[in-house]
Amino acid sequence: MRVPLSWLREYVDLPATETGRDVQEKLVSAGLEVETVEQLGADLKGPLVVGQVLTIEELEGFKKPIRFCTVDVGQANGTGEPQEIVCGARNFAVGDKVVVVLPGATLPGGFSIAARKTYGKTSHGMICSTDELGMGDDGTHGIIVLPPETEVGKDAIELLELVDEVLDIAVTANRGDCLSIRGVARETAIAYGLPLRDPALIDVPAPNAFGYPVQVSEPFGCDRFTARTVTGLRPEARSPIWLQRRLQKVGMRPISLAVDVTNYVMMELGQPLHAYDRSLVQGTIGVRRAQEGEKLVTLDGVERKLHAEDLVITDDRGPIGLAGVMGGANTEIADHEVTEDGVNGTTDVVIEAAHFDAVSIARTARRHKLLSEASRRFERGVDPQAAAAAAQRTVDLLVLLAGGTAEAGVTEVIAPSAPHTITVPADHPDKVAGVVYGRETVVRRLQQVGCDVYGQDELIVTVPSWRPDLVDPNDLAEEVIRLEGYENLPSTLPKLPSGRGLTHRQRLHRRVGRALAGAGYVEAPNYPFVSEQVFDQLGLEPDDPARQVVKLVNPLSDEEPALRTTLLPGLLGALRRNDGRGSHDLALFETGLVFHPAPEQRVAGHLPVDRRPTEDEIAALNAALPEQPRHVAVVLTGAREQAGWWGKGRPAGWADAVQAARVVAREAGAELVVRKGRYGPWHPGRCADLVVRADGTEKVVGHAGELHPRVLKALGLPERTCAMELNLDALEAVGDGAPQAPGISTFPVATQDVALVVDLPVPAAEVEAALREGAGELLESIRLFDVYENAEQLGDGKKSLAYALRFRAGDRTLTVDEASAARDAAVALAGERTGAVLRG
Repeated sequence: MRVPLSWLREYVDLPATETGRDVQEKLVSAGLEVETVEQLGADLKGPLVVGQVLTIEELEGFKKPIRFCTVDVGQANGTGEPQEIVCGARNFAVGDKVVVVLPGATLPGGFSIAARKTYGKTSHGMICSTDELGMGDDGTHGIIVLPPETEVGKDAIELLELVDEVLDIAVTANRGDCLSIRGVARETAIAYGLPLRDPALIDVPAPNAFGYPVQVSEPFGCDRFTARTVTGLRPEARSPIWLQRRLQKVGMRPISLAVDVTNYVMMELGQPLHAYDRSLVQGTIGVRRAQEGEKLVTLDGVERKLHAEDLVITDDRGPIGLAGVMGGANTEIADHEVTEDGVNGTTDVVIEAAHFDAVSIARTARRHKLLSEASRRFERGVDPQAAAAAAQRTVDLLVLLAGGTAEAGVTEVIAPSAPHTITVPADHPDKVAGVVYGRETVVRRLQQVGCDVYGQDELIVTVPSWRPDLVDPNDLAEEVIRLEGYENLPSTLPKLPSGRGLTHRQRLHRRVGRALAGAGYVEAPNYPFVSEQVFDQLGLEPDDPARQVVKLVNPLSDEEPALRTTLLPGLLGALRRNDGRGSHDLALFETGLVFHPAPEQRVAGHLPVDRRPTEDEIAALNAALPEQPRHVAVVLTGAREQAGWWGKGRPAGWADAVQAARVVAREAGAELVVRKGRYGPWHPGRCADLVVRADGTEKVVGHAGELHPRVLKALGLPERTCAMELNLDALEAVGDGAPQAPGISTFPVATQDVALVVDLPVPAAEVEAALREGAGELLESIRLFDVYENAEQLGDGKKSLAYALRFRAGDRTLTVDEASAARDAAVALAGERTGAVLRG
């Protein structure tokens, strides 16, 4: 919400010395987030005056139309002679009043004006547009043409209110009252301890039987509807400069007088309004739910298919507006048009000021992807009591500015409702804040926000109509605390109960992150949203369980409506972006949740807010959630080891992805079996299944290796990109908790090397597993240090695997015979299981 300080001063008598920064400090202290204070015209320096165009000469021979003008600026130039100015704009004519900046002036942005020769003429100044003066969009994108009655030579800086300060406030969803000058003025008055001149406190005629007929068929969606009629408007009437400037300062574009007035009152009072061309409305105005399949062309020119839950405004033909969101084109206010018969346009209007259900408006606006200033206010809460005042204010301005006549008829349809009352102990804010405020302070602060307060120890508080967010005692306590100043609350560190800390799952999560970071990976968290097309790009089979996704009803992006079932799309996207920005040596990791639909679809119930949910209610809620296991994944590309004076570097490969899985498994205390595999995005010859054993059965918990070239092409990834993904929860389930520090033996190690010849398809992991089992308890470690293939020496289809075996006993020095016996037992079991034979 943009709030001009000049407009704010109309309702609060701020000290003349108070600047926008001062007001910002006060409002921030009161709980409003004032993001910036914009200094309009801070670097603007005159002379900037009103001029009248006397002559226009079209200059020929240039690539674009150029005009040489003489402009009467009165005595502003010190001579009284016409000012000669070169201008390229076409939207003004002889006799028009324009804004002229004279030599010696400075425009916003530090642009200095001086006489200069251009297009063969000397231009003594410039005729200005709204953009050049930093005024905002006025819809013309051309020279400012002022009303004919504007005085020549008048100071345009003052006329156009070019010097001002505008507070930009980030209004939270619960403070809809602050989406208006009225609401911010009330907060400012409270912050300064000054009286408020409430613009909604005006005389409003009582409803009668002569107003425009209105029928509300949906009282739950519309509990208040006020209609007023104004006739005899001058079609040629334009919005005055002060009204246009205020709209521009709050970020709205002036359109036409009737529309500008409704927008002005909405920004002033916070009550959205709509004006219908009375000649285009046929019969009674109604409020109802749309019928499935009905259509409406809204003011933005888009035909919209209505939903049965949409609240619509109708006449005898059908829908003429999307209630609380946007009006229909079939009753749009017609702009003035000059014809041979005179000036045509809307002369009679019907003013609508209604109060609609916040949830209904919010859903309609999102359903049609049509967020307007009106819907923004309705969904955050509008003061229902302000409707009649807003309608009257609109009528008064139309009568004043367009010469209209207010008809005596006043229509007001109201669904009966009682004011909201809250009972709260007088010391409740004290208990919430831990500060003793006292009853007097509590009552005073609640009355300042508009509450009626009665009682002594037990207060009966009637909430004002403009604060629908105040629903329980804690809301009232918050009002007292914020107005007394959050900065005045004492800082007290909480006392943590002993014996608690991170859960086992949290500790594992942190250990895995530290281990991968220590291995050279950089954490890259990503959003959990994906498109279903990414599964085609990853090459997943049509029946792959990963394709079964949980879809969001209201996704942040229509392109990514589903929750991820794998971490790879986000990580690979991060890798692609970094590679495209010149970082070609990358190693990224992420730990996070993935989401799988539950076998039985359930609907989550609404939890109570007046008490803690029961264990059964929490269990029912959890049962309706999708399965959410935690995964860990890495992606690599480019150099894994950099080249330098120390030697050659090494590119990242599939083995690095497998090693990352082993690092994770080691942190989980789980034994990971690596086998040749084939799955989805990985290259079939360079993919490993990551397997764990639990209760005598084996389970694949992830994959690692080099990605398939087709996947790299589909996702725009570098060549030889590798990846690994593991189910971290599955690892935790089979792990033995935190890794244990190894025991250090004081006895020497005995090393034995063996080279085994096996068939080419035999995985090295199977040979290693057999050696490890056969060597027995004396084996301390085993390492594959050489793989050799040579058909002439080994035979066709054979390879040699060389392992270094380290033996050690914890209570004695091993003899050569003991080490050799353990080695022979290991080789024998490997030969039995894999057909391995010692290399000759």
